[in-house]
Amino acid sequence: MAQLRLFTIKIIVLGLTIVSFNQCAAQSQLIEAEEETVVTENLRYYLYYPKEYEEREADTFPLLLFLHGGGESGQDLEVLKTNGPPKLLAEGKQFPFLVLAPQHPHPKKWWNIRAVMDLLKTVIEENRVDPDRIYLTGLSRGGSAAWEMVVQYPDTFAALMVVCGMTPVPYAHWINKKMPIWVFHGALDKVIPVEHSENMVAKLKEMGYPVIFTRYEDIAHNAWERAYTTEEVYLWFMDQKKQDE
Repeated sequence: MAQLRLFTIKIIVLGLTIVSFNQCAAQSQLIEAEEETVVTENLRYYLYYPKEYEEREADTFPLLLFLHGGGESGQDLEVLKTNGPPKLLAEGKQFPFLVLAPQHPHPKKWWNIRAVMDLLKTVIEENRVDPDRIYLTGLSRGGSAAWEMVVQYPDTFAALMVVCGMTPVPYAHWINKKMPIWVFHGALDKVIPVEHSENMVAKLKEMGYPVIFTRYEDIAHNAWERAYTTEEVYLWFMDQKKQDE
């Protein structure tokens, strides 16, 4: 069972405006101001329920949040079915957890992770989701966004799987050190070179993180084709439960 919905989020940002310019004047002016701005983001998404969801009415279920790559951005939700868990679901695979797959509406922009987080919170509130078993995965641009999400929201996720994502190594300092991480990357990747994952994994291991790294020697940027068909990944997810630092 899958559901298609449109989620609209309005983000209110309070900003401090500082003006300090007038080089010709004898004395510069420093002006303090405040402005309320509203940002609206429309996120279309698929939400999958495991077949046991309706039968086990008293139980809560894990949830996997999937962030797609740049090629699936836009307004056609059907393209989400070309990669990752949505592709497997379209082919008939059953998962023992809910799957939330939003679509990033802007082909040339980065993910708005604050909007994604608000969507996730709404789905959790409206469904029987176990808050200690929320998993996160993303590929390519979505993998980069997944790294950013675990930095910005370190107390949310029980486990992270990233496929060929780009990330600044300093992110390692802000991730929950008890959260298991599994990273996949193709050695022949020319879009996001494998060094991005290698450097991040090396730093994580140096800092004592529970991290697994799978490097495909014969694969380029499309490492997700093999990674998401690795059944051990989903068994690994189901073994994880959120641990606070």
